[in-house]
Amino acid sequence: MLVLVAPGQGAQTPGFLTPWLDLPGAAERLAAWSDAIGLDLAHYGTQADADAIRDTAVAQPLLVAAGLLSAAALGDVTPGAVAGHSVGEITAAAFAGVLDDTAALTLVRKRGLAMADAAAITRTGMSALLGGDPDTTVAHLEKLGLTPANVNGAGQIVAAGTLEQLAALEADKPEGVRRVVALKVAGAFHTVHMAPAVEALAAAAEDLAPADPRVTYVSNRDGQTVASGTEVVSRLVGQVANPVRWDLCMETFQKLGATALIEVCPGGTLTGLAKRALPGVTTLALKTPDDLDAARELIAEHGAA
Repeated sequence: MLVLVAPGQGAQTPGFLTPWLDLPGAAERLAAWSDAIGLDLAHYGTQADADAIRDTAVAQPLLVAAGLLSAAALGDVTPGAVAGHSVGEITAAAFAGVLDDTAALTLVRKRGLAMADAAAITRTGMSALLGGDPDTTVAHLEKLGLTPANVNGAGQIVAAGTLEQLAALEADKPEGVRRVVALKVAGAFHTVHMAPAVEALAAAAEDLAPADPRVTYVSNRDGQTVASGTEVVSRLVGQVANPVRWDLCMETFQKLGATALIEVCPGGTLTGLAKRALPGVTTLALKTPDDLDAARELIAEHGAA
């Protein structure tokens, strides 16, 4: 059983879309999306520097566009399940047919702008903690006033809060944590700091006409499968200010009988977690079009087309 997953913010790197635009129809598709949302996706995906694509309002639509382009290049694939980490859930909603591509990009553009506005209110950020016992780490974070914004499994939890709180964490790591790594994001996503963005996204969601998922959709709020398109959209709205439980998503993949996992462009983060948490599951990250042949072979063996 094949699982198709989409990464979240921080996975983008300068120029990562460049090779994908050489594929037939890709540049035209990206241009149409750019017109629809008022953002030059080709520029940001091929020419902009790291600081420019760190901007939340840019990074989020760029990641969704990259996921959709790379998935389209695989051909007509029907995975056994789909899921996304953070903003990648919007990409996954498009994979599942809950939203069409243009609706997904329109929603993520509004999401990125709303979250950028919320992040500007207070100077906040996020840091990944590697190693340690999850319960011990969460208790320590809460003592420092931080939120375990991403519980990723495989020994990784992401803390979010003010820059002062994160500095205190650097100086006082939880017992057993090997490293604290600051992430390339512009705010404390999936925390109360994003509450202003929830209202804006809820208003944007009123214009959507979601369909029910065509394939099994796994929500990163709690790892549960969701069969209603309306419920998927409701979760997309609330997710902005609530933690991502990727650990529970991976537990669900295992229960569903996953044998292979493909992470769409810019892949790497989620396949790394899966390698540690899902032994026996074959993983593949779509980094460039050079990975497409191997992905198609994996689909032929584990998925339906």
